Amino acid sequence: MNPPSKSRGEQRADSLPNRLRIIAGRWRGVPITFPARTELRPTPDRVRETIFNWLQPVIVNARVLDLFAGSGALGFESLSRGAARAVLVDRDVQIVRHLQQTATKLRADHVECVASDAQAYLARVPQPFDIVFLDPPYAADVLVSICVRLTKGWLAPGAFIYLENPADDGVPELPQGWSVHRSKRAGQVGYHLLRTSV
Repeated sequence: MNPPSKSRGEQRADSLPNRLRIIAGRWRGVPITFPARTELRPTPDRVRETIFNWLQPVIVNARVLDLFAGSGALGFESLSRGAARAVLVDRDVQIVRHLQQTATKLRADHVECVASDAQAYLARVPQPFDIVFLDPPYAADVLVSICVRLTKGWLAPGAFIYLENPADDGVPELPQGWSVHRSKRAGQVGYHLLRTSV
């Protein structure tokens, strides 16, 4: 039996422009909101589901870094699925404030929300992460330089790096020792899971 259709006033949370739902884990189905900004383009549900299917064998107890956190979808999804710790970085102070509010709402443990430019954050004393998410604004053209900076002590052996970019750009030039683990395309978006050598 099909569920009754929803009225216009009962739109699903993930159909609204500044709201999405966590897909799986301890917060499965919980909606999270983010500032209604045109530059924020959260990773679509279908792509997120694919990413975390790829990461399922390694997500539990992982240390996660999301360098262009935006909505926080990737960082909070990681924690929901059992990551040990997540650092969410965004240069916009208002967005970071909203990420902190979301963490409080979820009672999320072991999450740090940092207001910083990605390059400036990677200029700090490094700490190793098992999974890094890179989903910068498409016009920023920073993926290659960010990947190089990550090699300076920010990655655990065998770390995974997820990056998203315009599909027509393909995979950017990778640092030595990195390889493409998985790669797909969804419309105009290319998304790739990379891995470093063990």
